[in-house]
Formats: sequence, structure tokens, C-alpha cells
Amino acid sequence: MSLLHAGLSPETTEKARLELNENPDTLHQDIQQVRDMIVTRPDIGFLRTDDDFILRFLRARKFDQAETFRLLAQYFQFRQQNLDMFQSFKVDDPGIKRALMDGFPGVLETPDQHGRKILILFASNWDQSRNSFTDILRAILLSLEVLIENPELQINGFILIIDWSNFSFKQASKLTPNILKLAIEGLQDSFPARFGGIHFVNQPWYIHAMYTIIKPFLKDKTRKRIFLHGNNLNSLHQLIQPECLPSEFGGTLPPYDMGIWARTLLGPDYNDETEYTLTYDALHVRENCGGGGGDKEMMKRSQSAVEPGTLRHTDRETSTQPLLALD
Repeated sequence: MSLLHAGLSPETTEKARLELNENPDTLHQDIQQVRDMIVTRPDIGFLRTDDDFILRFLRARKFDQAETFRLLAQYFQFRQQNLDMFQSFKVDDPGIKRALMDGFPGVLETPDQHGRKILILFASNWDQSRNSFTDILRAILLSLEVLIENPELQINGFILIIDWSNFSFKQASKLTPNILKLAIEGLQDSFPARFGGIHFVNQPWYIHAMYTIIKPFLKDKTRKRIFLHGNNLNSLHQLIQPECLPSEFGGTLPPYDMGIWARTLLGPDYNDETEYTLTYDALHVRENCGGGGGDKEMMKRSQSAVEPGTLRHTDRETSTQPLLALD
């Protein structure tokens, strides 16, 4: 087995072959051909070009070398064009740390039935006097940078669930076209992650209106992976098994502990009462990502605005169809 496949389960290796066109026999050749394209973009500083790094971009684009290079170039170009977002791109940056401590994003320890990592956002927890949208986006991007180091997740991908319960019109008014476009550029166009689904629950009518704003910036593939569930759990569970979800989403897992992911990044001495700073250290994070993190004494009630059982098993206000059904 290639060193680039070290740590992958046989099932994931086979999945990469079938779904991503990954061929262990030509892996180094594929990587080198992408690397050879770098000279065509002297305007971009490609700050990292090692095999492991380029491989995650190949996997994100199913080994289409031209598309892989386009994504690689956009990754660094986005960072060059938004230098203020990445000048202090580490956990002990005050803005990123505040967002992480407030649960942006939440990261479930249990993957879904397809091995995809589940990220959750409780939108109403956005205290706009405390966290800027840009800092929340930075915290999400930093979290993805940490998670994408895991080759299993490069292949299996991610799921995002956004709970819009009690998200006010006033809060929504802060989601301007410019910052929404920035988020789409950073997540859809410039990051090597495979998103298998983006699920909205308890969304108010003005979130539909927001969708019309961002729709022109979404790729067709992205649109097809956005699902509108309303307050219906049945449609959500058709796509993500309850055994993979916390009780806030009608799952069989305990209520989500908002501090788990922050503790993983900030280190074992982090707690919710004491400010704790630690410069981002990838090795420390990799060692802790696989750990328990679920010490029962540290488990706390989720800060979700939705109490367990609030979402109902009904057929009302629901669709497992993509948001394109709104057209």
C-alpha cells in the first residue's frame, strides 16, 4: 500500500477507487501532473505543494486534474484576496476563539452512516455584539482545515446541518449579499472538502428569501445538495440516521455539548469559565480529534435554541427535495 494510503480502511480505499477514480498505481503521477501546472499561475503564491496536500484537492475533484488545479489555485487566491481573514488564522486569535466557544461550528464525534463528519450550526446562537460573521466563517474554515487532515474525511466528506430556530429577522438582516458571497467563495469554490448535504431545519420564510440572494452564486451540484426540512424529523432521518444525531434533532445520541469541539482545539485545560489560549498546533489537534472528548463530567446541556422533541414527526412544512423546489 502507498504511504499516501496509510491509515485508510480497506472499505474507504475501495470507496475512493469507485467514487473518486483514485488509482494507487498512478497516484504519484496524478499529483505531479497537478504540481506541474503551478508554473501557469505565477500570480499566485502556492505556499504548500507537498503530496499529501495536493492529494486532498484531487479527491475533492474526483481526480480530474484540470479541475483539481483550478481548486488549488482558488484556494490560495482566496487567501491572497482576503489577507485580513488569514493574518491570525489560529485558535488563539480572539475572534476565532470566541466563535468556537459559542459553538461555531459544532462538530459531532459520531459520523453519519456513510462515514461523513457532521457539522452543526445553531443560527440563533449568533450574538452579533460578540461575533462578526467573518470570525464565524474563519472558525469554520479553521475547523475544516483541521478535519481535512484526516484522509478518511477527504474521501467520505462532510454533512452540514443548520438549525434556524428562533433566528430573528433582525439577525437575518445582517446576512448581506457581500458576506454571503464571501462564505460561498470560501467554502464552495476554494476549499477541498466534499459536502454530501446541507440540511436546513426550522427555517423561517426570510431564509427562503435569503436563498434567492445566494442562488446565483451556487453551483448546480451544490443546489441539489441543499435540503429543506422545516420542523419535520422524518425527512431528516431519511437522509441521516437517528443513531448519528443528538437529541435536538430527534436522534438517539445525548444532547450536543457545545464545548466539545472548542476543547479539542484549545486543549485539555480549556473550560467554559476560564480563557485559555493555545497557538494552533496540528499535531496536538490530530492527537485529540480521535480521542473521547465526551467525558460525562464535562458534558453540558446544549445551547441550542431548540429543546429535544421540539422538531416534530410530521409531514408539514417539509421537503426532502432540494431548495430548487422553491422555484
